Amino acid sequence: MIKSHSDLEIISLEEKQNTAQYRHRVMCCNSTACLSAGAHGVREAFEASIKREGLEPQVQVVPVGCMGLCSQGPLVAVKSRLPNQETGGKTETLYHSVNPELAETICQEHLANGKAVEAQVLSPELPFFARQQRIVLANAGEINPERIEDYIARGGYQALLQALSTMTPLEVVESIEQSGLRGRGGGGYPTGKKWRMLHEAQAESKYVVANGDEGDPGAYMDRTIMEDDPHRIIEGMTIAAYATGAQQGYLYVRAEYPVAVRRLETAIRQAKRQGLLGNKILDKDFGFSLEVRIGAGAFVCGEETALLASIEGKRGQPVLRPPYPTQRGLWQSPTMINNVETFANISSIIQKGADWFRSIGTDSSKGSKVFALAGKLNHTGLIEVPLGITLRDIVEDMGGGVAKGRNLKAVQTGGPSGGCIPEAYLDTAIDYESLQHLGSIMGSGGFIVMDNDDSMVDIAKFFMEFCRDESCGKCLPCRAGTVQMYQLLDKISKSQASLDDLARLEDLCDMVKHTSLCGLGQTAPNPVLSTLQYFRQEYLDLMTDSPPQVADKAINYEALGEG
Repeated sequence: MIKSHSDLEIISLEEKQNTAQYRHRVMCCNSTACLSAGAHGVREAFEASIKREGLEPQVQVVPVGCMGLCSQGPLVAVKSRLPNQETGGKTETLYHSVNPELAETICQEHLANGKAVEAQVLSPELPFFARQQRIVLANAGEINPERIEDYIARGGYQALLQALSTMTPLEVVESIEQSGLRGRGGGGYPTGKKWRMLHEAQAESKYVVANGDEGDPGAYMDRTIMEDDPHRIIEGMTIAAYATGAQQGYLYVRAEYPVAVRRLETAIRQAKRQGLLGNKILDKDFGFSLEVRIGAGAFVCGEETALLASIEGKRGQPVLRPPYPTQRGLWQSPTMINNVETFANISSIIQKGADWFRSIGTDSSKGSKVFALAGKLNHTGLIEVPLGITLRDIVEDMGGGVAKGRNLKAVQTGGPSGGCIPEAYLDTAIDYESLQHLGSIMGSGGFIVMDNDDSMVDIAKFFMEFCRDESCGKCLPCRAGTVQMYQLLDKISKSQASLDDLARLEDLCDMVKHTSLCGLGQTAPNPVLSTLQYFRQEYLDLMTDSPPQVADKAINYEALGEG
């Protein structure tokens, strides 16, 4: 049972002493991406080969979280303590595309004889790794996410102890306000402002909720954070509860993330056993309980009021605001909802200070952001970069450029709610306002690259089909509008549409955007509007009548990205 700083230090010291006895530590990626590529078999091959070679006293095999470069997984890092260096000297070798046969070779040549299998080694100087600034993902690939001792050994729960021992709840709120942290779920609402609202709310019961209902096609940022570092989220939520006066928390996770659900539930049990959840946390007059709630795969439940309805056991449908959840949320009590990535930033802000966090990013967008690089890039996977980095930096440097030497056509950010940004705007800095100005949004961190083989009409049609299927049906504009927009896009893609159909599509986009009840409908037209803005000729080329009649038609894109 942890009650003080010394208790945390004892666990940390014991864990460091335990790992120090090994000459090599084999860190096997155990995230969903690598598991789907056979990582479980790779880990078993290492364990069997180490046993055969008699290396068990010298080598520890550790299942860890995502190392980032998912396209070249399974990834394995060998961390070595060499006897011919001073005490504490270490080296690290990162292997890519590891299979069971390669695992045996690494064991025989590297672990037994100290010779790296150079053909499979990734350089740490690769821009994909070198240009990252990891805050949320600081522990990914470094710890076993199913052991609380690993997390504590890297400073885990020190921020919670600091907050409870040296700060008042209001001081914690002010620190988050001063940091400039904005919601990482896509809206970019100032986190500290939301915390202050719950702090000032007067009620017998208050709730804190983590939104892990990630549903954007091609996005897996939240899933990875939950899988790789569940205690970081728990610590952030517990600090939030202390700051706002909440007694109960819920982690809302989509059912399609079974690994994340299992690891979060394991982490909650471990935290309870150590006195980091429940009553009298860290021997202070503060209690907080936490549960995992599993969603049923509805994209609309990413909207906060629909999410709350789902937690209550009701159908996940949005409701009008105000009142906002911080006024009337779960069971009519004040409730604060943050994305899991938002909570994962909290412990670092408390430990290192608001000024440190403010020093990263841009004037309006502070800190770092996790992105899932997907599509036609040479290097795809998970990255964490300081806000303010340009689209070009990510595509051409970190992503290694467009695959097969082809030309970039567009970058799609923000998922179904975002837009497609053409190559001409690659030097745009990534922050909330800049992306919105281009007709897209930050979103939760989806980043899909397309080349000249991709039809932008088909891209818009794909995302509209998704929004159509995921509409809850509560409001007419979204329920019927997305169906009609999809039908028009399908007609255009088959070269069966006229210019009147194109005009009707634009009118529908405007209507759905400005009259839908929630963010799903309000942002559903964005992929259509952005492709019409930047790739209009592709639509005109598919018309059955003469394009010049409307080629210069002015369209109002002022509100692109709102909602």
